[in-house]
Order: sequence, then C-alpha cells, then structure tokens
Amino acid sequence: MRDLTLLLETTGALAGAGGLGYAKHRAPRVYWSTVGLPLTWGRFTFSYRSTMEVCGLTVQPTGLRAFMTRNMARREVRPVPPKVRRVRPTSTGLRITLRLPAGLEPADVAASCERLRHAFGVQSVTVSETRPGYVELRMTGYDVLRRVRLPRSAQPRGLRVPVALREDGTVFERDYRAVPMALTLGATLSGKSVYQRNLVKGLAKLPVGLIGIDCKRGVEHSRYAPRLSALATDPDMAGRLIDALVLEMGERFDLLALYGVSDVWDLPAKLRPVPLVVLIDEVAELFFVTSKKDEAARDRTVMQLVRLGQMARAVGIYLEVCGQRFGSDLGRGATALRAQLTGRVVHRVNDKQTAEMGLGDIAPDAVMAATSIRADRPGVAVAGDTSGGWSRIRTPETTPAEAAAVCRDFAHLTPDLPFLAPFRPPARQVVPPMPTTPPLVTPQT
Repeated sequence: MRDLTLLLETTGALAGAGGLGYAKHRAPRVYWSTVGLPLTWGRFTFSYRSTMEVCGLTVQPTGLRAFMTRNMARREVRPVPPKVRRVRPTSTGLRITLRLPAGLEPADVAASCERLRHAFGVQSVTVSETRPGYVELRMTGYDVLRRVRLPRSAQPRGLRVPVALREDGTVFERDYRAVPMALTLGATLSGKSVYQRNLVKGLAKLPVGLIGIDCKRGVEHSRYAPRLSALATDPDMAGRLIDALVLEMGERFDLLALYGVSDVWDLPAKLRPVPLVVLIDEVAELFFVTSKKDEAARDRTVMQLVRLGQMARAVGIYLEVCGQRFGSDLGRGATALRAQLTGRVVHRVNDKQTAEMGLGDIAPDAVMAATSIRADRPGVAVAGDTSGGWSRIRTPETTPAEAAAVCRDFAHLTPDLPFLAPFRPPARQVVPPMPTTPPLVTPQT
C-alpha cells in the first residue's frame, strides 16, 4: 500500500511538472501568472538591495542620514539604492516605480537594464521616466514577441492605429496627431509588408482618406482599391498625384487663413477637411530614372514630396513612407525628405548603414538593436522617435486577404474627393484565372 501511494505521488509530481512545462511553452501567460510572477517577485524582494549595489545603482547617503544611521539606529552605514515606491504585477511582467536618490539619473538605470534582466531572471527590462526623479522598471517575464496577439481593447480610434506589440507587453500605436510623418525600412522578407498591412487594416476603419503610391504596378496596394481614394502605379502617375496633393494643401491653407487658425484641428468639425494618409510603397522607385530626360520630372516629384513633409501636417495630410534603403545614394532630395519623417520603424536590414539611415540621426543606441534582428523572426522591428527613445516591436501576422477583406467591408467610409477623381482606382478589379499547364502527352510508338 505504501509503495502504491509513493508511486501515485511520484506520478502526480511528474504530471504536474510536465503540465507546467507545457504551459510555459504553449500558454506563457498562464505560466507567468501562476508560477513565474510569484518567483520573480520574491527574487526581486530579497535581492533588490544587493543587486542595486552590484550594478552600481547606489549613492552614498547624506551626512545627516549617515549620522542618524550610525548613532540612532546603531547600524552600519550602507550606500542608498533607489527607493521602491510601487510594485504592480501585469499579465506579462512587473511594473516597478523607483524614486531616484540624489546623484542618480534615469540614464544610469537604463544603462544597467541588461544586468538587471539577468539578476532578476526575466526576459527583458526597460526603463521609462514617469516624472522628474521617478522611473518605472518594466520587466517582461517571457518572450511576448514569440507569438504576437494584440489585446481586444486595441482598436483604432481618432487617428491612432494599433499596429504592433512592444517587448514590454504594451501596444505600439501609430498616432498621426503626435507623429504625422514616418519612415519604415526593412530588407526583403523582413516583415515590412506585414507592418503596412496592419496599418492599412486599422486605417480602413477610420474616417480618413487613403492614398496609395505603389510604383511596382500596384502589386501591393491594388488589393486595397475599394478603400483607396487614389492609387498611382507608376512614377509618372505618382508625380501628377503628388502635384494634386500639393495644390490641395494650398487650398487647405487658404481655408485656415480665412478662419484665422493655424491647424486643421482648430476648425469646427463641419468645416474641417477629411484627413489624408499617403502610403508610399518602395520609395526608391520615385528616385530611380532610366534616362537623362526623366531627371527633371524626378526632381520635381521629390521636391513636392519634401514640401508635403514640411507643411502638410498642419492641414491634415500625413506621409507613410516605406522602402528598403533611404540614403543620399538615392539621389537629390532624399536626405531632405528623410529629415521630415519623424517616426522611424526599422525591420531587419542587410547592413549597418541602412540601420543608421533610419535610426542613426534620432536614436543612435537603437542601431545595434536593429542590426541584431534574427532572420527567422519576420515582423520584429525597432521603433524610434526624435525624443531619443526606442523600443523593440513585432507586428501580428496579417495576410493580404485579411487586409483586403477589411478594405471591402469599410469601403463605405471612402470619402468623395473631387480633386482625386482622376486617380480613383476601380472598386472591383477582375482578376484573370491562373493559367494551367497542359499535361505532357507522350507520343505513341
């Protein structure tokens, strides 16, 4: 009887261990909530002071505090670590608010993120400044980018589109009011197209006008035709479309001047023109020319794009530029246009120079992170902005058919814009059937 009881206990223990291992791999949120969170919280609580000392995140106490500790508390005077103000568990990790002592700054804590990650046994640690003197440690208990699923609460609203998940478990949103112009870079098969599909999928649900410029004969944007207000499929057509946008920008500035405001969002809703988002796929196609006579048209198109990047934000026209490389080697005006694109998202690239083109001038620390993205993880990217901050993100897998279906479902939101009528794509395109290869017939002898 005792042997049977021992056998049952051993079998139960092995089954429990196997269940935890399965949950850790297949249901990481469940494993973190039941096992990982208590272990990590306990490890943080008992090793916090010693870890901060080893990582160099302590300062010498003030003279008064040292005197009180030595003479009143009768304790040894030790360096002072940041004071823990709040510990908040989440479904993906821990959020810890620290009060920095005099002598420490947020950059000191951010420089020790990798050491803190190993010390506390978590997947990643990021630091953000919440207010002067306070920082928040965002610990992620498991790899949230391995299988990306946006929460159900992440829905498009206003001009904010959730497109990806950050490595700390928060949602990365493309906010056109805060970051009106953006550049997305990435090599072939890096997930750049998936990022753009998620963007189109979210924008299609908003009351905005979508304008596509796809000089690869429209192979990417033509499937979004029911929701597009305009589509250009070659450089010549793109140049005429950009000229029309510049003329529209001038008319909108006249409207602002008439009502004495400097921003389109200061106008009453009934007078406010519809926001326009210009999606440019493979921007290099606008720069390349095959003959000397085409250079003048190319230069005009690029300069008009630079004008849109400089001034169109105030009148509700936003640029979303996508490409594999974007440097001065493209030609005249490339650097001037890139300087107007505030938001940067860089996927896996083929060389360090391409990462520097996208991130080197706004977040130099992110260049190394962009060059270390693995090829077997498409959709992983580094997102930066002009504040110097950056984060690692990954977009959920979205097929072209899913994005096209959303565009069809929300085709009724496509605004009627007369100035874009010559560029309006047909809502329904007849797709020819795939040719079939006739079977080989072996001649009879």
